[in-house]
Amino acid sequence: MRIDKPTGSYYLFFPCLFSTLIAATVATPIAAPSAVISTAALFFTGALVMRGAGCTINDLWDRNLDPLVERTRLRPIARRAISPQQAIVFLGGQLFTGLAVLLSLPFECFWYATPSLLLVATYPLAKRVTYYPQFVLGLTFSWGAMMGFPALGIDLLSNQSALVAASCLYASNAAWTVLYDMIYAHMDIKDDVKAGIKSIALKHEKETKIVLSGLAVVQLGLLAATGVAAGLGPLFFVGSCGGAALTLGTMIRRVKLKEVKNCWWWFVNGAWLTGGAISLGLAGEYLARLYGLYEEEGTTIARADQKPATA
Repeated sequence: MRIDKPTGSYYLFFPCLFSTLIAATVATPIAAPSAVISTAALFFTGALVMRGAGCTINDLWDRNLDPLVERTRLRPIARRAISPQQAIVFLGGQLFTGLAVLLSLPFECFWYATPSLLLVATYPLAKRVTYYPQFVLGLTFSWGAMMGFPALGIDLLSNQSALVAASCLYASNAAWTVLYDMIYAHMDIKDDVKAGIKSIALKHEKETKIVLSGLAVVQLGLLAATGVAAGLGPLFFVGSCGGAALTLGTMIRRVKLKEVKNCWWWFVNGAWLTGGAISLGLAGEYLARLYGLYEEEGTTIARADQKPATA
């Protein structure tokens, strides 16, 4: 489950948190803090469990490749501490636990979340057939960008503004995932060549920082588009978009791609720097709207469980 290396769980959780805060802010009526906190707690639990399930699936697929890579050669299946059959039994337990967490959310979330399992199962295959497995990872890890809306009673299929905001947020997080995982992939370049594993870091090794900069521009543009679609205010654009621009720019400028430890440091801390900046901006936006600090109203989206007002 990689509990000793929880950064992957944080990266999986942040898109869920972003969408929860946006949905809570734009819903009519605005979601109560207790609902936001309880929903975020369920998403964090789900991220911990399902990231662990993804690791188990990955290790099953890579059981013959992991022994060839220095960073992964001591993983449980790779070092034969457990058998593939035992790992499959454990995976079943993880998936049932994840299902229990999912069913603790509104039932509509079940239909939104289920398709992501296909991406979870197929991501490890991508590195065998394409130099861009990070894009598949981006589609997988960003799924939570849609989940906050149904979790707080907003049906994406019947609310165009919510659908556009969720789509932009999803694409923004996918770009972010490719960005940080490209830095992560630089730690294994030498071993990946020997093992025949493909990655975007190998394909664009000589122009990595140019690619990273392009991904950051895409991420920030889509993040801003999310705010426009959701009718968010200055706290989001200054705090979330501005904070993300500052942290991403600093990381891309300062990361030393030839040094494994430095890549790892930025991968780990980038989750808190960029993810934290976006979260703080969104939290400020939610609190400002909750306590009526904005004079004019932004976009509001009626929840599915809310009856329309009568004259």
